[in-house]
Amino acid sequence: MPVQKVNDSSDLDAKVPSHLQRTSITSLTMTSEPSHRCVKARVVHIGPVISCAQKDGIEMLRAEIKEEDPLQRTAEHTSINVIFFGTLAKDFSQSARQGDVVLLADFTIKKSPSFLRDKLHPCQLEMDGKDDCVYVCPSAEPSHGPSSSEAKYTYVPLNNLKPKTVVNVYGVVTFFKQPFPSKGSDYCSTLKITDQSDVKVGCNIFSKKLEDHPVIFRVGDIIRLHRFKTEMFRDSMSLLNTYGWSTVTFDGTIDSPVVPHTSSKSFHFGESDIRTVQELRQWAANQSWISNDLTVSLSSVKPGMYFDLTCQLLAKAVMDSRCILLKVWDGTKCQHPLLNVAVASDALEGESTVAKDRMNLTANVLVYDNHLEVARDLKPGTFLCFYNLHALLQRAPDQLPDQLEHLSFHLHGGTSYGRGLRSLPAESPALQSLKSVLEKHVDLDEYDEVNDGTLLEIWYTPPEAVDAEADTGPSYTVRTCEHNMRQLTLARVKRSTSPLLCHVRARVKKYNPQQLYQCLKLFCSNCKTMEDVPDDSAVAKVFRESAKDSQPCDEQWAATSSASSREPGRAISMHISRDMVGESTHMQLIFVEGTTLDEICVLSRDYKNLVPVRSVNGRMTLMDLTAPFLFSGDKRYYGCKQCSLNTFQNPVFAGVETWDEQAVAEALGVQLMQYRLLIQFELEDQTDTLEALLWENAERFFHVSAVDASGSQDLQDKIQTIMDTIQPPDSSLEERPWLDLCVSVYTVKDNDRNKVCCQITNTEMKEE
Repeated sequence: MPVQKVNDSSDLDAKVPSHLQRTSITSLTMTSEPSHRCVKARVVHIGPVISCAQKDGIEMLRAEIKEEDPLQRTAEHTSINVIFFGTLAKDFSQSARQGDVVLLADFTIKKSPSFLRDKLHPCQLEMDGKDDCVYVCPSAEPSHGPSSSEAKYTYVPLNNLKPKTVVNVYGVVTFFKQPFPSKGSDYCSTLKITDQSDVKVGCNIFSKKLEDHPVIFRVGDIIRLHRFKTEMFRDSMSLLNTYGWSTVTFDGTIDSPVVPHTSSKSFHFGESDIRTVQELRQWAANQSWISNDLTVSLSSVKPGMYFDLTCQLLAKAVMDSRCILLKVWDGTKCQHPLLNVAVASDALEGESTVAKDRMNLTANVLVYDNHLEVARDLKPGTFLCFYNLHALLQRAPDQLPDQLEHLSFHLHGGTSYGRGLRSLPAESPALQSLKSVLEKHVDLDEYDEVNDGTLLEIWYTPPEAVDAEADTGPSYTVRTCEHNMRQLTLARVKRSTSPLLCHVRARVKKYNPQQLYQCLKLFCSNCKTMEDVPDDSAVAKVFRESAKDSQPCDEQWAATSSASSREPGRAISMHISRDMVGESTHMQLIFVEGTTLDEICVLSRDYKNLVPVRSVNGRMTLMDLTAPFLFSGDKRYYGCKQCSLNTFQNPVFAGVETWDEQAVAEALGVQLMQYRLLIQFELEDQTDTLEALLWENAERFFHVSAVDASGSQDLQDKIQTIMDTIQPPDSSLEERPWLDLCVSVYTVKDNDRNKVCCQITNTEMKEE
């Protein structure tokens, strides 16, 4: 049945067939019988008609409707998503508008996959047009715009926001973080805005594409938000992007051109927007918080400061997998001597900076962790801004104790205090003063044309000579990096300043752990926790305690079967989502309750994905994460106790084609821990010894996957054989083979103190 229109809201009730009963949105549940029910509500939002890949390309439209019954105003979940399929999607798009009242009947109730994100109803309504009834009553307000061609949008002052509404707002940015990866598949932008009402509102924006996020350069910029949902969070109003959202940003500088920045291909921008931006600029310029801009020049930087820096990129170099060096300048001379980070000349991308280095004009910025993705894409010559950059005093190589320490700059990992970096468009008004300063130093470029000898003098001090007779034996390893670096002695490496990437040639004096099964670790990529794999006795204890007095769970979404156990009076229950019944055992996700560790290991030979669970007050929940949350054949997968959300109360199993460990972890709200190999070597050459970790490069070094080694004795034996090759049992140091290694030297925080560490990277064992 196509969408039908009526002239008056009261006519909607007359259209309700006698066998249908009007029901409220708040009373809808997954167990409700929808065949004799209908709902009446107002349209809050209508999305575009799109193609649904999960339904063979059929057209689909998503709308949000909100119940306006006065008796339900204080109730939760008065808004719900409605999904229209096929011709009904197109008809509804053409017939309904935001603000219209609709009557829906003969719908299907499904679990909402976006509930945790949009905080609407836990269910959603689906309508495919076969026997569905859709009636639309146009809003009493005129749906067409003014007589002019300019579209009309209503913007709500921030002090007038009401919870659970979709609004358009303007605001001045008082705080922001550059987009960062969320725990899901999206990037997240976080910002706070205010307006003339002086109310501050937080805003979170989630999108898979970085280019869709708002382009914000500094505090004081203006932002326009369309179709954002309001919600209360910790007793404060906040905004969250919803379907059809868009953002436009403007420079906050007074008298600068009002130029919109947005990734939208089409957007409205008229005279009223220009007036609004100019009014917000004038108001913000007189506010006290706008003067708290942390942007300073290099000439004003003091040790220990956290500051913002607007500058130009001169050159860059990849130091190791966790660090990139960016050589920048802003045309001003720092009052402290600047640290010159050692890097091979052929590893440097960009122009020579020798003359600027000598004049103390070049800042060497070390960028870490989550900021590397942006840093890798930067091109020399780009203008950029660092946020929350840290200035630290650091001792240069071979520096005498009575000499002044040098100033270094670090962009630490994380997003605290808005930490990050962003490239700036060359036409940005914020760059006018910077460009004027840089033009005064244009003559320096001709002094940067130096010969190779000068470069070696500036960038490198030749290492001590290596005994040519002592290390000419064949190496059992091969370096896989492309760095054309000089080989350093271990003594030279220990005296160098981090970060440093270098080549060494050494033997293994000793290594830990000696029991190689202990080198297998569990690592959380989220909180960076590393821990030992629990032994079977600890895991077996968790299973025994969970099996005591276990009562079968009763979950509506699960089909349950039972099996006898080895112990009288104890039953093993196996639960499976009703959506998976009939699928092959390799496609199923089976929840096992009341079993011992030995029993679930036996079951895992025949079933690919087994999740051990226990019953708490009749509800199914995961076991203590000391135990694996998933058994898959010979492999066991563990979750991080600190980072796992355990959203098992409302699991979502639909739409997953293949159940691997990552998909299972996401469905259960578990932060998957990764298997890693970790070995500490003590290396030795003719000059000194050096402790170095083998961690991030361990799988390449041994040609073995850590997760595969966790369930394979053959692969564990392979690792032991390799270790016996590079350090044969009962051998002297002179009898052990030489290893050609690429070593990364870096600094970490250890109890609020800096600790220098070394790690073997870009190195593999030679395969016969």
